[in-house]
Amino acid sequence: MLTKTRFALAIAAACLAGNALAQDAGKAVYDQYCAACHNNPSETRAPSIDNLRSMSAQTLRFALTEGVMQAQASAVPADKLNQLIDYLAAESSAEDWVAGMMCAPNKRRVNLDQKPTLSQFGTDLESTQFMSAKQAGLSSKDLANMELAWAVAFPDVSALRGIAPIVGDTMFVGANSTGKLLAMDTNTACVKWAYDAGSPISNSVTYGELGDSKRKALVFAVGRGEVQAVDAKTGEKIWSSHAGHSARAGITGAPIIYKDRIIVPLTSSGVGSGANPKHECCDEHGAVAALGAETGEKLWTWHTMKNAEYTGRVTKDGVKQKGPSGAPVWSTPSIDTKRGLVYATTGQNTSLPATTTSDAVIAIDLETGKMKWHFQALANDVWHFGCQVPWEKSGPHCPSPEESVLKDFDFGGAPILAKTRDGKDILLAGQKSGDVWALDPNNEGKVIWNKRFGQGTALGGVHWGMAIDGERVFAPISDPILEINGKGWKPEAGMNAVDITTGEVLWRTPVEPDCANGRKERYEFCDTRYGLSATPLAIDQSVVAASVDGKLYVFDGKTGEIVWQYDTLRDFDTLNGVKGKGGSIDSHSIFAGNGMLFVNSGYGRFSQPDGNVLLAFRPKK
Repeated sequence: MLTKTRFALAIAAACLAGNALAQDAGKAVYDQYCAACHNNPSETRAPSIDNLRSMSAQTLRFALTEGVMQAQASAVPADKLNQLIDYLAAESSAEDWVAGMMCAPNKRRVNLDQKPTLSQFGTDLESTQFMSAKQAGLSSKDLANMELAWAVAFPDVSALRGIAPIVGDTMFVGANSTGKLLAMDTNTACVKWAYDAGSPISNSVTYGELGDSKRKALVFAVGRGEVQAVDAKTGEKIWSSHAGHSARAGITGAPIIYKDRIIVPLTSSGVGSGANPKHECCDEHGAVAALGAETGEKLWTWHTMKNAEYTGRVTKDGVKQKGPSGAPVWSTPSIDTKRGLVYATTGQNTSLPATTTSDAVIAIDLETGKMKWHFQALANDVWHFGCQVPWEKSGPHCPSPEESVLKDFDFGGAPILAKTRDGKDILLAGQKSGDVWALDPNNEGKVIWNKRFGQGTALGGVHWGMAIDGERVFAPISDPILEINGKGWKPEAGMNAVDITTGEVLWRTPVEPDCANGRKERYEFCDTRYGLSATPLAIDQSVVAASVDGKLYVFDGKTGEIVWQYDTLRDFDTLNGVKGKGGSIDSHSIFAGNGMLFVNSGYGRFSQPDGNVLLAFRPKK
């Protein structure tokens, strides 16, 4: 007869044995369906297995069933999907994490009577990414002498991106894969209200008034192509709308509020599914949609191309091919209020035939959704994850070098509407080729000037965007050293300043790799991936930028001198008690307001170091 102690030990042993068997089963599924890509992240650009194992079960399930890995996961039998998720998912630390961050009851008021310090990604409708010293509450002198004010960490998160609108002392933070929207105090980071979006929040949050009702709201993207509007004062849901034009449509840029409508960029391209030899590649494309601000009703959708059809081509494995596809809109749109236009930028095609709307700047009528003009920077750029270097290593869906330039030189950043010294409008756009383009909005996008920094690469060149200060356009160059770049390619990672009027290069400041002081142990690619990929932010006479190896920089806007830097590739003590880990800074991660500078550290994609911290900096006293 078993004693109680022996019985408990037997139960524990059985549970451990069961867990071990479950882990073995999940690993077998991973090895069969996932390891080829995720065990070779430097070649495939897929997140590493360590990145995957820092994600929550909710995040993984969304990615596999609705998100970016839906096409690849379709090959996994339904009864094995749970085994895979159980094997990969991080142990949850999410229980009561928001409750522990709540402000005292008498500190939870959200005051919206003041003009917002920051209302959207891009800082304004023209996407200038510029804030005056008064607007940010920070001067260039302040930015050269900053210290960490606080850090908060979000549980079960491996990648953070998105800016938070700031009104008074309240910032509205979309905590990405947690699915939480938080109204947080900028000074103390305590939470005034929390809203559960039900799905991962895709990117930046936008603040504004909804049409004639003047209701002050927050608008943001969740899941696959869904936009939600929430009352900024109370955190109560106003409406939800599916802006997507297909089941796989996603939203990487931010929805933008302008008067009675909300402009939504849509990504859907097949860039991932093109690597699957069994997928009929490819049948997705990008779009821009307009929603009614008060109700979320869809008003129009502009498509980057017609729907894909069978092309008559068949792979060596007998799989039919489709096209055209691709040209996703990764960026946040800009609004030209004078001309009544929406400006958007697009990515490359993912299957033949190539279209004229890929790797392009597009002008769309704000009222009708009709394309007015477009500028294509690179024609015939058809590429997806199945394309490798040398080309002979590519999958069956990759076009030949005779059929495509095979560059992946898309536009990932918002186009910037600026003015020259003589008061003329000029449209600026940065490309992953390393090109900075200046276009004439009065002459259907005719090129005014063009400057190129380096040879470009599939992950930047100019990756996620640029900033201006009225005189200069600041172009960050990422240039990770990848096998796909080919022989003879040289990186030019760093920050560049170009005269907006003439296109003259005013200064260039490189950034250097740093593997010292234990950084190599934290990031094995510290010597090859260290460039500036995230969208920069110009404040006063400075420009703030960040690197994919986790460093935050402040450059003097006039000279290019690095006047301050901070290494976020480390662990952090956090105000909310969640274990904090800094990592890569990428995408849309830098913002400011109420006298403070904020950055999201952690971007576990493209073989970059994952992390989960929102960091706040203030001038040293």
